[in-house]
Amino acid sequence: MEQNTQNTALLVMDMQAGIFSRLPGAEPVIANVAKAIAHARNNKIPVIYVVVGFRQGGPEISMNNKSFSASKERFVGVDMNEFMKVHPGLAPQADEVTVIKRRISAFSGSDLEVILRAFNIQHMVLSGFSTSGVVLSTTREAADKDYRISILSDCCADADEEVHSVLTTKVFPRQADVMTVEEWSKM
Repeated sequence: MEQNTQNTALLVMDMQAGIFSRLPGAEPVIANVAKAIAHARNNKIPVIYVVVGFRQGGPEISMNNKSFSASKERFVGVDMNEFMKVHPGLAPQADEVTVIKRRISAFSGSDLEVILRAFNIQHMVLSGFSTSGVVLSTTREAADKDYRISILSDCCADADEEVHSVLTTKVFPRQADVMTVEEWSKM
């Protein structure tokens, strides 16, 4: 399949140093995402960064939200500007957009959709940590919004390798093209 890069963007999601500290053996994923970013930049494909973050003290975190409420106390003393910094090996260039989201999906509580429309993006290439978090939630929502989706399986990771494998081999192919960064770079 030939790729139309004119309406394509690479999304680099939740690749924050503070988040990666929870993933042992993250170096290969970081290296693969760096390759994807280089490929996108070399082919004039916009790279859009998506980070999760909150105001100081996390007032956006509801105690009804099981995922985030467990971490609310931990966020109280955290410098959110530091927490939202992308891993230094993947850092955005000055002209690249960073979107701040408030929930798991890249769309929830962010202006991602406004950015995608401004760039006339119809095809999203996804990378991120975690596969069962931001990648899954964003894939589902993007599919419902009629975007074409590609997922770079080796540019995603999950704390549970079995969950990553099931999602990338059995679940995601129903809504997205799943490939490696090497396969994507040859398109």
